[in-house]
Amino acid sequence: MENFSFLTSPGGLRCWWVLFEVGAGGAAGPAGCVPAGCALIHALVLRGLRKHPSFFPAGIQTEHPPWFGTHQVLHSSSFSSLQRFPAWEAMAPQGKVYRGSVKDFPGFNANQDAEALYNAMKGFGSDKEAILDLITSRSNKQRVEICQAYKSLYGKDLIADLKYELTGKFERLIVSLMRPPAYGDAKEIKDAISGIGTDEKCLIEILASRTNQEIHDLVAAYKDAYERDLEADIVGDTSGHFKKMLVVLLQGAREEDDVVSEDLVEQDAKDLLEAGELKWGTDEAQFIYILGRRSRQHLRLVFDEYLKIAGKPIERSIRGELSGDFEKLMLAVVKCIRSKAEYFAERLYKAMKGLGTRDNTLIRIMVSRSEIDMLDIREVFRTKYEKSLYNMIKEDTSGEYKKALLKLCGGDDDAAGEFFPEAAQVAYRMWELSAVKVELRGTVQPAGDFNDDGDAQVLRKAMKGLGTDEGAIIEVVTRRSNAQRQQILKAYKAHYGRDLMADLKSELSGSLAKLILGLMLTPAQYDAKQLRKAVEGAGTDESVLIEIMATRNNQEIKAINEAYQEAYHKTLESDLSGDTSGHFKRILVSLALGNRDEGPENQTQAHEDAKVVAETLKLADVSSNDSSDSLETRFLSILCTRSYPHLRRVFQEFIKLTNHDVEHAIKKRMSGDVRDAFVAIVRSVKNKPAFFADKLYKSMKGAGTDERTLTRIMISRSEIDLFNIRGEFIDLFDKSLHHMIEKDTSGDYRKALLVLCGGED
Repeated sequence: MENFSFLTSPGGLRCWWVLFEVGAGGAAGPAGCVPAGCALIHALVLRGLRKHPSFFPAGIQTEHPPWFGTHQVLHSSSFSSLQRFPAWEAMAPQGKVYRGSVKDFPGFNANQDAEALYNAMKGFGSDKEAILDLITSRSNKQRVEICQAYKSLYGKDLIADLKYELTGKFERLIVSLMRPPAYGDAKEIKDAISGIGTDEKCLIEILASRTNQEIHDLVAAYKDAYERDLEADIVGDTSGHFKKMLVVLLQGAREEDDVVSEDLVEQDAKDLLEAGELKWGTDEAQFIYILGRRSRQHLRLVFDEYLKIAGKPIERSIRGELSGDFEKLMLAVVKCIRSKAEYFAERLYKAMKGLGTRDNTLIRIMVSRSEIDMLDIREVFRTKYEKSLYNMIKEDTSGEYKKALLKLCGGDDDAAGEFFPEAAQVAYRMWELSAVKVELRGTVQPAGDFNDDGDAQVLRKAMKGLGTDEGAIIEVVTRRSNAQRQQILKAYKAHYGRDLMADLKSELSGSLAKLILGLMLTPAQYDAKQLRKAVEGAGTDESVLIEIMATRNNQEIKAINEAYQEAYHKTLESDLSGDTSGHFKRILVSLALGNRDEGPENQTQAHEDAKVVAETLKLADVSSNDSSDSLETRFLSILCTRSYPHLRRVFQEFIKLTNHDVEHAIKKRMSGDVRDAFVAIVRSVKNKPAFFADKLYKSMKGAGTDERTLTRIMISRSEIDLFNIRGEFIDLFDKSLHHMIEKDTSGDYRKALLVLCGGED
């Protein structure tokens, strides 16, 4: 039993007690808490296997970049369900490559530094520049030695002197840098639970993101600094499931096995689904047990499996099933499991965006991550928010405080062009996830007990006489499928001898008229009309051309061509050619043919295609005799004619070749409409609902509303994937599409849009 000694360790027993107490509703015992016995046995076997590396055969070398690692599979029939997965699947930095922005200072001398700080603070005023230059260029270990040397030389406490001499945010930052990491975390948590109210966000950030060892060090530091038990203080200041999950995290007992059981992955994903989406109410204990105890590598695979069986990411289910601080904590745990760098990049961005700056959050993260993964955070920040962390700090802070933060940041990524493995891993993983098939769902379904003649009568009654009953029109038109609306058009004509479209146009006006009339057209007719508007008259609306042509499938493109010819007596291709030029014209004409391959990926061809993409974007030294024009033609052909599954593989191969995500590379190396068209294709291949969610958000954020874009997307996606777009919207922007429409529009137009939206998330 020595291999399973964890079960009898204090941390392990306490963790089990908390979980049993949750499952039993207050009484210690295993009811409703521990997964099926076979799953538990699996976990025990895995833990024991780590003691016996002889089970593992030699790894097979791959051609992946340094952060990809090896792929090893157990061949013993007794353990056929166990795998050691590639490092890129775990998205964990490999080897001992240092990813912090602050390093040990060469030629370090603690006594000299202590003397320099003493001189900077003696006399009238302080030399803040000298203080920040010295402290931000030393590692934490060296700063601790400086404190000891200062005490020995001058009999004084350096931190106390710094507090006395400095003020405000700058003082908080410098003093935070002087504390060892565990004592810094202990101080943050003590401040978060002291006095009136609790800073739950601080508790969540620290406890959701720290490793087992960091948690153990934190607990010990808290005891040493405040002579109090951290768990007791947390329990006294929090409540409910939030408290229980915090206590589980405080044990620092997360499994650390690098061997993963496929069977246990599937079982945990199923247990999470049954504990939430498939259950009346929510079994919070199951969420706490799995998310609080399983290894990070295991959970990443559980999240992938959950997406496959639930058709939605685990984050969306957590938002739907949990609430309050408990929901925020579980979301933070999931984000940290997926990518700590991405989690902290998001926290930093939110700390600085909008009016005001959350300086406590900014200081805490910049200090705590400066010697761990600041380089990865910087690159993820730049990739996700399209601006560097360095520049955002520069714009959002001032004085010595700004100078010190910029030193900790370590550089401007907009000018660096460095190698960042974390961002490449995140990008690779996103392409893996994009290949998972998710059911697409619209929000408008065919009405039951449909009666076209009855609906025609309702519409006629709503429009005849003085005034118009817009509510009745909205109720009928927005709650019928497009096929049913076409039947209503015919029934109206047959019953009244009138053109329903003409009557609606006469009775309605403004944004509501455009929405209702758009809904009455077939999807192909509507797209054809939008394309015609984009090219007729003075100027061209390239964004509309890109949105429609880059996102429609072959069948939709062919239907648009037919509708365009019928409505305007000329070909779509001729109008696109006449109104655009250069490479942009070639892209649109290629897409207008509707000849994209619809087959599966071709691994060999994908690798060759990735080389062409890399060479075209000047990101790889691939030997080729092709001219620049020939490369661009092949690049265009790849993006406009290869199948979506194939392009996903191409873009993964591209990351292996270059350590860049193709979308980011296109944005950096192309410009204008050509760049926008290629980015739209890439985003559509990666996640079409997310592409439209982003466009909807941009149509409503800031002053004013782009009603043309809002109307166009709500109409065109309402029967295809608007339900999925809603899910992506809340995942991306932390607010629902329903809420944003409600806030940003008004009157009958808002009523109609909200019906199409289909509900609040």
